[in-house]
Amino acid sequence: MERQKHFVLVHGAGHGAWCWYKVATLLKAAGHKVTALDMAASGLHPKRVEELRDISDYFEPLMEFMKSLPPEERVILVGHSMGGLCNSVAMERFPEKISCAVFATAIIPGPDLSFTATEEEVSFSPSLPPSLPLSLSLSLSLSTRTHIPRKNEMFQRRKGA
Repeated sequence: MERQKHFVLVHGAGHGAWCWYKVATLLKAAGHKVTALDMAASGLHPKRVEELRDISDYFEPLMEFMKSLPPEERVILVGHSMGGLCNSVAMERFPEKISCAVFATAIIPGPDLSFTATEEEVSFSPSLPPSLPLSLSLSLSLSTRTHIPRKNEMFQRRKGA
């Protein structure tokens, strides 16, 4: 039998570990170990949104979890939406503990969209009210950078028009 894999599921903004219940059930039924984490101020995590100073406070539960893994254990990170940003930071800080990462419609920082640039853009965005929760601010700020095609545009592209 193939060795059991350990999947770490990281939710997106406005969600919690609860959103992975179907995926977690299927992975466990296939014999894998599954950890679905609540990021700070999400799901059942006790920290409140008002207590988050910056985005690193938001993904601190993932960093603590990664630190707690035994040195020989390697996990598969799965992140959705803003969970991709969390995964990216974990990959930078704990490369020896990650066998691979899955970005399911997730934010992927890169040369033109680094974690630092993303954090600065959200911090200095005059169009976003300062009282807006950090995760929502980040999502709104990033969504203004991306063109999302309308249905009719997608249909025209498929038809070759």
